[in-house]
Amino acid sequence: MSSPRVLIYLLRRDLRVADNPILNEVGKVTQQSQRPFTHFLPVYVFAAQQIEVSGFLSPDTERSPFPQARSQVGGFWRCGPHRAKFLGESVWDVKKGLVGIGSGLEIRVGMAGQVIKELIDAFKQANTEIAGVWMTDEEGMEEKREERNVREVAENAQTEFRLWIDEKYYVDDRDLPFQSSQQLPDVFTTYRKQVEPLREAPRRSLPAPKSLLPLPKTIPPQPAPFSIPETREEILSCLTKPLEPGLGLFNPPKWPPNAQSAHPFHGGESTGHGRIKHLITSGNMTTYKDTRNGMLGLDFSTKLSAWLALGCITARQVHEYLVAFEEGKSDLGKGVHGYGKGENKGTAAVRFELLWRDYFRLATRKFGPRLFRIEGFKNDASYPWKYAQKDKEVQHTVSRFLEGTTGNGFIDASMRELFLTGYTSNRLRQNVASFLAKHLGIDWRIGAEWYESLLSDYDLSSNWGNWQYNAGVGNDPREARVFNPVKQVMNVLALLSTPLWR
Repeated sequence: MSSPRVLIYLLRRDLRVADNPILNEVGKVTQQSQRPFTHFLPVYVFAAQQIEVSGFLSPDTERSPFPQARSQVGGFWRCGPHRAKFLGESVWDVKKGLVGIGSGLEIRVGMAGQVIKELIDAFKQANTEIAGVWMTDEEGMEEKREERNVREVAENAQTEFRLWIDEKYYVDDRDLPFQSSQQLPDVFTTYRKQVEPLREAPRRSLPAPKSLLPLPKTIPPQPAPFSIPETREEILSCLTKPLEPGLGLFNPPKWPPNAQSAHPFHGGESTGHGRIKHLITSGNMTTYKDTRNGMLGLDFSTKLSAWLALGCITARQVHEYLVAFEEGKSDLGKGVHGYGKGENKGTAAVRFELLWRDYFRLATRKFGPRLFRIEGFKNDASYPWKYAQKDKEVQHTVSRFLEGTTGNGFIDASMRELFLTGYTSNRLRQNVASFLAKHLGIDWRIGAEWYESLLSDYDLSSNWGNWQYNAGVGNDPREARVFNPVKQVMNVLALLSTPLWR
């Protein structure tokens, strides 16, 4: 009898079963009589550099071997309670999905390269061969470092390493109108015109595999000093336990009476698809163009961004739902305004916004570490930024900004909503970024890091790219753009009094 051969799949922000190229390929292999591997091991690592993992320490351990996962400029927790919860739910949901097709998910804590090395070494000691290590390509400095580390571990173990294209975006990398990211236009509109018509741009999504090869009979345990709980609730508790309720604020916002969150959603592939279906059947995809700049309620915008950021759903899956609705090929949305009548301004606007996510991701690829530098993509060192580390008055101003007590009700409402719910609207995000950078003249990275910590839908490229854009150091052709918070309030009041159908 031949020895077992295990393929390891390291998941990161591809937390889905359907439209997952790696799972699709493994599903095909499962149907073959001769297979290059006998067992399949999906692994997810709560990365210690990005998520505070001390909540996973065993009861008899006091200190984590890893430094606290805090941001470089503001010293904030890099993953706050709202995103930690959404992430934990998403990880658990994909685990359930994998179990449903004969596999599972091994959850780990630590650094990706170290985790893979420990697994390979333990399997070798058990006379189990590692057939390969597969993972999906991602943008970002830390993400590229992870990929290099895992590649090095695999190559040192003389096993195959394969980096797959990240296919959760709207336009596939293989269909881009240029060969190098350095050819990406510095203006979004120019890029959009290169890939239009948008309705014809995406590739087809991939079906979920019907079955997968089994997990190895014996899986090495999580090494000390950490332990991995066996329930969803315990996982969520471990992720949020180290985070103090006020997140370091002296006067943290408090819930007003009878207030409700505009983002009461749970993470996971199943809830992501449920949200898309709701948007279609409620007519909100059709009205999206008219309502997208709203600020209150559940359905003025799609709010799909948290699921898209973690790869619980893909942009091309959203597109296919829209096509089925536009062409009347599905009962989903039958009877809703716009059903079977082709693309409308609402569905076209959804595609437009999905392309923005693509663009910021490609800009990250093009500019690399400049994404995180105060000079931005433009490498502009001329602006006299104010730094909280150097001035106590600026420190005080930053504290009031984070607590939502600046005295500008529009900005303060957004900052309080962000702290309490993990969400604030796109229009408010633009105003907040402009207020911090253009009105206060304070280091815009403070805002970007605070958003990274608190947003449930945090996406590296979209967050940092948008902050640069609104701070005037990114890909905005109108460098002098400044949002007027008072004017924006009046615009919202006018929108609330305008009927959608006229």
